[in-house]
Amino acid sequence: MRILIVKLSSLGDVVQATPVVADLLAHFPDATIDWVAEEAFVPLLGRVQGLNDVIPIALRRWRRERFGNGNGAERRAMRERLQTHAYDAVLDVQGLVKSALVARLARVTPDGFKATFGNGSESCGWEWPVRFMLDRPVPMDRRIHAVQRYRQLAARALKYTVPDKPTYAFRTERVAHDQTVLLVHGTTRPDNEWPIAQWVDLSTRLAGTGLRVALPHADAAEEVRAQAIAQELNAWRPGSAEVWSRMRLPELLDNMAGCAGVIGVDTGLSHMAVALDLKHVQIFSHPRAFRAGPLPSEHQLSAGGEGPPDVDEVWKAWQRVAAAGVAGARAAGAAQ
Repeated sequence: MRILIVKLSSLGDVVQATPVVADLLAHFPDATIDWVAEEAFVPLLGRVQGLNDVIPIALRRWRRERFGNGNGAERRAMRERLQTHAYDAVLDVQGLVKSALVARLARVTPDGFKATFGNGSESCGWEWPVRFMLDRPVPMDRRIHAVQRYRQLAARALKYTVPDKPTYAFRTERVAHDQTVLLVHGTTRPDNEWPIAQWVDLSTRLAGTGLRVALPHADAAEEVRAQAIAQELNAWRPGSAEVWSRMRLPELLDNMAGCAGVIGVDTGLSHMAVALDLKHVQIFSHPRAFRAGPLPSEHQLSAGGEGPPDVDEVWKAWQRVAAAGVAGARAAGAAQ
């Protein structure tokens, strides 16, 4: 059996969809699984155990560079790769018109099919025309966690039952940061941001327990915020904060895997922390935790919801996960 997963973006959604690969292989051990995704996420998906091929697409760049000289050739090459093999199942787990159009480009076997979501779910992206664009619109629960939504689409389309817990099978080359907590402060949504003063307060509390903090960044604005937080903390306790240099996603995955834990806003890096089974507190400024937050666990919790949480709420959540025992065993061992 050959299966194609279509999940183009964004980072957090791509990470949350990766347990579909382990589910498929648990039920079809001999399956060959390919994935088509935005080019920025191809290196990270290359770390997912069980994936055969990751086909890059550059919709974002093509829109930005509409008249770029190489766009036409790149589009043709992408179509050719989608036509190279005939798939027994094409699973559009994004449920948008753009992803359905990509799924339509793939070639299927005589008995093959293409499936997507037949209806929307609360707080999940879905565009109604897709139910008429592919062969199998799969009915979906109205209120469901994003990870379970992706898994259930594949299971219902291919008629199997999903295991109780998702398996994120990322291979890592762990870089030890054993006494460091990573603070994921950056987000593409301004309404998800947490104030710098609160990050400084939280950092001070972490440093008071002997922990260091690390601050990643993906662009110039995030670097300015990271430097501001680090400067405040290091003025109080020198050497307690480090601003990481900008990294590619696989390198960031390896460094995250070696951290003592992660505290972060609702964004892609926080979902990577969940995938690595790290101790993690995820900060929500909107009531989305039921859809995007960590699934029930002693060492992974959400904070906030109707509005952004205060520092005391996040700190209490961190104290709970810090006391929850050893976490991240898969990241430090089995996922290597």
